[in-house]
Amino acid sequence: MNRRPTLLAAAALTAAAVLSLSACGGGDDESKDNDKIAGADSDSGSKKRELPSPKASEDGVDRPEIKLPKDVENVFEGGKTGDSKKDAVLADHERMLNSIDEAITVHAKSHPALKFYSKGDALLSAGRYVESFYKADTTWVGETRYFNREVTLLKGGAAAVTYCGDDTKAYSKDRKTGKVDRSGDSDDSNDFTFYNTRMEKNSKGVWQAARIISDESSEKCQR
Repeated sequence: MNRRPTLLAAAALTAAAVLSLSACGGGDDESKDNDKIAGADSDSGSKKRELPSPKASEDGVDRPEIKLPKDVENVFEGGKTGDSKKDAVLADHERMLNSIDEAITVHAKSHPALKFYSKGDALLSAGRYVESFYKADTTWVGETRYFNREVTLLKGGAAAVTYCGDDTKAYSKDRKTGKVDRSGDSDDSNDFTFYNTRMEKNSKGVWQAARIISDESSEKCQR
């Protein structure tokens, strides 16, 4: 069962509505939005797991906390390349993905990490994606695995991250009833998605997703 549509296939929203999802704390110096995420005015009370994030004293960046519920986990394979620049890209790329899932699964007054790690077209796509879960009154639980992760450094200072997402152990959960839908074939090819993300480093030293291309059921991700 595919619990997440591809980012670019999510229901369309206006730019203003999408930007409100990221509330409080922009990734670039020009961002100053202060709206709240729709449908998330109060904390859900569920237990959360704080994800590792370097302190400002370690890399010079003051990062927002990202916390996922105890029953939600993203597993990233191949986090170290031996190249410090590529490793930094992958680290912020992981935080970008976690920030999206935090916005989906955690009810809070704001989700500052969403705009901290995404901008432009990628932020719009992420916003549409998050909002599609709220409109459907669903969230998700379980595990998503990311593998075949590769970084290519591009001319001009940007980077491209290609990777596969495996949703075979992730399940849709009804927000109102709390019921988890575990139906569907765990070997469904629709549970595998190939992604290509353009990452750009901002003035704060943060690698942000600028554009995301996704290909559901891609043969590149079949094992």
